[in-house]
Amino acid sequence: MKIIEEIKNWKGKPKELITFLTKSVKDDKKLFAQLVECLKIGSAVEKGICGEVMKYVTEDNPEFSLPYIDTIIEHINDEVPKVKWETARVVGNVARKFPEKVSKAVPKILSNTKDSGTVTRWCAAYALTEIAKNNLKSRNELLPKILEIVKKEKNNGVKNVYLKALKIIKK
Repeated sequence: MKIIEEIKNWKGKPKELITFLTKSVKDDKKLFAQLVECLKIGSAVEKGICGEVMKYVTEDNPEFSLPYIDTIIEHINDEVPKVKWETARVVGNVARKFPEKVSKAVPKILSNTKDSGTVTRWCAAYALTEIAKNNLKSRNELLPKILEIVKKEKNNGVKNVYLKALKIIKK
């Protein structure tokens, strides 16, 4: 199966495509490499779809992304907003099980906390808080930055991601 061709030739609804590709990749982890390749060569729409599939796959199988984590991190500041969102979500998903593998993403994610897009900031909050909750070394560096972000963040949904994580960390 060629994922990029599936995307180009899909005749159904986008959500059905995402579901189909997610199941296909979960059934054959070798296909994850094609998702990563799509981030490099795909159109904006194709990259967004591949990023979304990565997010869903890594919710249950974060290990699928480990051979490609550096490339995924490279795309956290992509020009395509959906790629920014989805790659940050992948990093957050991976941080739950392999927090040491994604700590190098922190500087790129921090830059997304200043983005004008609410979804980009929410996804950055998700990734940062998952790293902080699961990596003690990163937590010590991140907590002062998270507290500073909370003071400046105007959107309550984004702010609540940080506040909820801070409550968990304090326990």
